[in-house]
Order: sequence, then structure tokens, then C-alpha cells
Amino acid sequence: MKFRQTWVVTLASMMLLSSCSWGADGAKDDAGGKAGSKSLVFGAAGAPSLFDPFYTSDGETIRVNNQMYEGLLSLLPGTADPGPGLAVKWDQSKDGKRWTFKLREGVTFHDGTKFDADAVCANFERWYRQPKVARTSAVSHTWVNDFGGFEGDTTPSLYSGCETQGDLTVVLRLNTPSSKFPTILAHGTYAMSSPTAMKKHNANDVKASGEGFTFPAYGRLHPTGTGPFKFVSYDDSTGTVKLERNDAYWGDAPKIGGIEFRTIPDETARRQELEAGAIHAYDLPAPRDWKSLKDNGFQVIARPPFNVMYLGLNAKTVPELKDLRVRQAIAWAINKKQIVETLLPEGSETVSQFVPRSVEGYNKEIEGYPYNPDKARKLLAEAGHPNLKIQLWYPTEVTRPYMPEPKRFFDLIKADLEAVGIQVEPVAKPWAGGYLSGREAGQAPVYLLGTTGHYNSAQNFLGILFGAVDNAFATGLLGFGQQLVDDLDAADREPDPKKRTAMYLAINRKMAEDWLPSIPIASSPSALVLSDRVHGVVASPVGGEQLATATFGE
Repeated sequence: MKFRQTWVVTLASMMLLSSCSWGADGAKDDAGGKAGSKSLVFGAAGAPSLFDPFYTSDGETIRVNNQMYEGLLSLLPGTADPGPGLAVKWDQSKDGKRWTFKLREGVTFHDGTKFDADAVCANFERWYRQPKVARTSAVSHTWVNDFGGFEGDTTPSLYSGCETQGDLTVVLRLNTPSSKFPTILAHGTYAMSSPTAMKKHNANDVKASGEGFTFPAYGRLHPTGTGPFKFVSYDDSTGTVKLERNDAYWGDAPKIGGIEFRTIPDETARRQELEAGAIHAYDLPAPRDWKSLKDNGFQVIARPPFNVMYLGLNAKTVPELKDLRVRQAIAWAINKKQIVETLLPEGSETVSQFVPRSVEGYNKEIEGYPYNPDKARKLLAEAGHPNLKIQLWYPTEVTRPYMPEPKRFFDLIKADLEAVGIQVEPVAKPWAGGYLSGREAGQAPVYLLGTTGHYNSAQNFLGILFGAVDNAFATGLLGFGQQLVDDLDAADREPDPKKRTAMYLAINRKMAEDWLPSIPIASSPSALVLSDRVHGVVASPVGGEQLATATFGE
């Protein structure tokens, strides 16, 4: 595992610590072949980045962590709506600044540590008191966008403090009311870790290392949550994660013995492994394969569109992008309709803003930038850059819900840009081996990426992308960065839903017509593929499905 740096995997971490069977359909179960002993083998599109949920935000890592960790809230199965998790109920004060949570009884972490109000406060205080080096979007990405600052920062934080009222009641204090609270607590970033394990393995010991960071042993070798599965091992050379059933789980124990996540970046290879019976499931089948997979008896479970794919622009590395005309020219140059019709599944659509159509605040009146290469050439000439040169980054060793085949997306966009006179230098980097970390560090000039929502709010999309001026789009250099941050903060704090929606409509209009920090392209459904022998898995619009409900049958 690269973890944005090089580290040594100890022999002990590579040993198989469980008696579970790790084979797929043709494999032999463990001793005696007892019921529920077999492990589900999942073909992952990319390698995980780190097993500490607080420092991770990418979908491949969240899927693995979701099996080991739980938060105060969870998402109701098959929805983006919050429901009980480690908290069974909650209520707020009249001013919206105090939230009281009643905790679930009888829960323990994988190391035997009791889950209680003290453990909740230990996690929140850990997040709030991050070391200086970790107080950036590059490390604590989701917290920065959801909560803002940290202890002692000049940037205010949404979080104010945590109080315990006995073992099973905790009060979280906020500095201001927020439309996204407590829903954000269903996000995997805010899952509870064992205070004992975090202290023992120095969980906050993040260090800068060249252009990246090194992370402590907790998130690399000793992840410890309360979830239905426990960590066994990670093989960095193959990208294979092994988890085993948590027999002490507080809820219904899984009916499978464990889960093995095998990193198989190529979609065709994932399909072949499923057809050969080597794996039981995989994510993100190529749209062209959906019908044939169904025809061959496999389950293809589609998720509703809840993402936005975009072309990221970074004026920090391409000064010409500070000119709105250049950004608009690139937008006019891209044939979004062709991308949707050629590369994305049925149900996909072009978008003019950074929220999908189903989310509050989507502005139906915005036309955006339909394909017009002549306008693109004219604007480039007016801006004095008819022969603009850029690096265009795209990821390898991964498939994303909004971008099933990154190289094909790159090829179409490269051709569109070159057709209007923009010279494109290709840069391909592995998803977990330089692409994400390079983008977060501001090294990617123009790049392909997207975002999948975690709950049904415009703030979840806009805030996580543009909620700070030192973001990967370098909006602090574009003249409107702070205004965008202020507008998003004001909308988030507006308690009246109608007024808040109107504010998001206005923000989306300004982003599309006046600011254009980057270029939204499409919103698309994705799918999960299962063997006909696997039952009980419920697809989620946000991905990262819980696999504890899976069973095997004929």
C-alpha cells in the first residue's frame, strides 16, 4: 500500500491470521466446511489508500473501511438518508448548537475496548486537535470541508466541544447551526476508532515527507473499529485486503466468514475473474457489459445517479487559467454529449453544475456550455492564448462510478482540446500511487476526476469541493474564491429550507456563468455485479455497500 509514501510491510502483517476460507466459488471451505465459514471475494477497482477513516475520502478505501468501522449515524439501506448507527436517537437544542446522542448499549471495539460516551469524545477531540501538518485538505480532507478549522486555528470550526453525561449519553456542541449536521456523521470519515488502539499505535503521528505524507502504524496495520468485520492483513504487492467476521459484533453477526478485497484495476479482468468463479462480486462494470452480464445470469444492480464527473482546472500550475475566457474556452471545446452517449450507461446526462439533478439547489435554468469549438477558438484568441499548452492528467489502476474507463475519457477530451488548438501533454498516474496525492498537493494542472455524494444536500457536493480557498482548483487565485466560500457558509447556516435552496440556486448560477472554477461534465448511474449465488446485498446510491448482510446460496 503506497499511502502516498513508501513504507515497509512487516512479515507479521502479511501472515494469514484467520482460519477462514479465502477462496471463491471453487474453493474449499475451512476445517469441517461449517456454515458461514466461507469468505466473499470482491474485485475492487483500485487499491485502498489508508485504513484510518479520518484521513481517507476515496471510494475504494471507504468501501473497505465501511466493513470495519461504524459511526454515530449510518445510512438507511439503499438510500442517502441518515439513520441510527452507534447512536440510537438524537435531538437538538432550539438554537441548533447542542446535539444530544443516546448511544447503543453493549458495543465493544475489536480490541475489547468498551464503546461509550468517553470513546465518542476521544474521537472528536482527536479530530479537532490534529497536528499542524495534518490540518490541510491534503490530509484531513473531509473535516476541513465539513467542520472547517481545528483547535487554535484562525479559521473557525463548526465543532466546539464534546461532553459526556454518563456512559451512554454524549453532547456535541457546535459554534453555529448547520444544515448538514448531524447528517454528516453518517459519512465514513467520522467512524469511531478504539481510543486504546489509537493511543497504542500513535494514530495522529502524521509527518510531511517530500511532496506527500507518512502515516502511523494505526491506519496501516492496526485499524480497530466496532464493525461486523475485523482487519486481518493487507498485501501491498497485490492490493489484497483480508477481513474476518467479528463474532463479538453487537448486531446480527455476518453469515459469511470474512471478505477478501482483491485489487483488479482493469474492468475486463474483473469480469473474467467473476466468470471464472475466482471472485463473487465486483464494482463498476463497463456500461457496454451490463446487458451481457445479465444475459449470462449475473446480477447487475444499478445505483441511481448521485455523482458529478468534472474536468479539474488548476491555475496554480497553469497561470493562463486565471483568465475566465480560457476556462470558458475549454468548457465550450468539450463535447459532453458525445462522452455521455459513448462512454456512460443509460440514464446518464450532461450537467452544467457541480450537483446532480436530484439534489436540492440544482438550477434547471442554467444552460452551461454546450459543445461549440468555434466559440472556444475565438475566446482563446481573445485571451491571447491560441496555442495554449497544458498537461492533462488521468488515473490508471482504477475505475470510478462517474468514469468507468479513464483512458477512454482522456482520449475523447484530449481530441476535443486539440481540435481547438490546445496542445495536450498526457500524464498518467496510478490512482493510489500519485494521482490522488498529486492532485491534493496542487500538482495536477488539468485533470479528470469526480465526486460522489454522501448525503442529499448541495453542500455535500459544493462544500467538499470549494469550501476552502486552498483547494485543488486554486480558487484563491481566481478572484472569487473567498466569496464562494462565504456564500456556501451562509447557505449552510440558513435554517429555512426554502431560503437555503434559493441560495444554492444562486450559487450554482454564479459558478456556471460568472466564475467557472472547473468544468462539470456528466452525472451517471453505476452498478454492482454479483454472482447468482450471492444474496442479501443492498446497493447504495453513495457506493461503499455494507457486505455484512451477504449470504451464499444456490
